[in-house]
Amino acid sequence: MGSGTRDLGGKMKKGCLWIFAIFIGLLLLGAILGDPDEGEEQIDAEALIDASEPATDAESDAEVAEASAPPVPPAPILTGPQRNAVRSAKAYLDMQGFSREGLIEQLSLDAGEGYARADATAAVDSLDVDWNRQAARSARSYLDMMGFSCSGLIEQLSSSSGEQYTRDQAAYGAQQAGAC
Repeated sequence: MGSGTRDLGGKMKKGCLWIFAIFIGLLLLGAILGDPDEGEEQIDAEALIDASEPATDAESDAEVAEASAPPVPPAPILTGPQRNAVRSAKAYLDMQGFSREGLIEQLSLDAGEGYARADATAAVDSLDVDWNRQAARSARSYLDMMGFSCSGLIEQLSSSSGEQYTRDQAAYGAQQAGAC
């Protein structure tokens, strides 16, 4: 009876090893053939640390705003003339303040750069320009040349025959330059 028990115990051990090997093999096969994105979780140490700390209201608000923000559209692909107009626009903005309309006009007029208006518009709109800051630069330039009242400077900056800033941009510029 003793020898029969040994054989049964040895067979059980071999059977368990085979089952264990098959199980490991199936796990490996599943990992190799499975969808890498499905069910995969990566542990981020910073996320674990952050999760253990209570979020402040500002952090929660920022997370909600970020989650609900619309997706940013991809940057437009510019043509050769539009890329050249961008270079010209940047050069003008380095020299002095321009409104959006004033810069488009400068780029598209025959007496200016002579770009097609559509190319000049696409170029200007592809730039990240703070038009309020540009209005303040223009306002300071006017005040360096001569005196202006607050309303006179706003009118000069917003006039269609002047700088062509919006009325709000012109008011901001005049205020920042110290005319108001």
